[in-house]
Amino acid sequence: MGKSKRNSGPKQGSNRAALIAAREAERASLEAAPVRPFQGVAAECDLVAMREFVPSATAVAPVDVSGRTITIATVLPGAVAALVRESDSAVNGFAGLQVQAHSANIAADLVSALEWARQAAPGESLDASIPDGNTPALAEVLDPSAQLDITVYQDFNWWLPEGREPAPDVAATVERANQAIMPSARLEGDGLVAAWWVDAGAKAHLRWVRPESEDDLMLALARLHAAGDLTLGEGSRYAGSFRAHGLLVPVFDLDPEMHPTEWSLPAVTFGEKLNEALTVESPLTSEQLRSRDGLRGRQVTLR
Repeated sequence: MGKSKRNSGPKQGSNRAALIAAREAERASLEAAPVRPFQGVAAECDLVAMREFVPSATAVAPVDVSGRTITIATVLPGAVAALVRESDSAVNGFAGLQVQAHSANIAADLVSALEWARQAAPGESLDASIPDGNTPALAEVLDPSAQLDITVYQDFNWWLPEGREPAPDVAATVERANQAIMPSARLEGDGLVAAWWVDAGAKAHLRWVRPESEDDLMLALARLHAAGDLTLGEGSRYAGSFRAHGLLVPVFDLDPEMHPTEWSLPAVTFGEKLNEALTVESPLTSEQLRSRDGLRGRQVTLR
């Protein structure tokens, strides 16, 4: 009689068991959504903004590539993950952040798209990124110390290759996208990183992606609220905040009749007050605690 094969699976410590364990660990790491997927690079806040609410913007990726430029975009035609174009004998790659399909780890998706765009042939596109256990960390691909040099557009005409007549269906797609876009701008000024203005029609908004931990930022906002300083001045109102990819984004309603550049100085002034409040270590007063509880009640989570 032959020996029973019951319990004849790989023995603990065997090579096969190690391989299975490695695959399971790899699968678990890819399926787990990191709390702050873009953490570890200086551009984290702008990447969150471009991923979540900026309509049309691009930034040349701070990556070491010879022979072609790689551009990070808010969204590409068809919401694909990446594409490669050739224009004036130059090959350019594009990686999109707002995509149709994504994994639990959107930073790994971006890395996968950037790596694909480095090598793909002109005219090819990547519908969806497929990161795996060999996908590098974001900070290994992007310069971790570099901010993004962002170009903001008020349309999607940059989707169309220069010097080429677009097909009718492509031109129609761009036209529909242009009709739906909301005017946007990235405020410029000392200390202003990822402070984004958008004209939503009846109101304009400032959405400011902040790098601090949610708890520290909420304490600072509570101090300012209790002191009457949670404002950008006349024509503004603190509307609340939302969480996106592990970061807190304070939102202000703004007078839509004012040009976005008119909000740069008020935002700089508010940023200075906020930074000062972030350094305070004393416990909150009873009034500040009430402010904190009220502000927390006006939070939502996007991702």
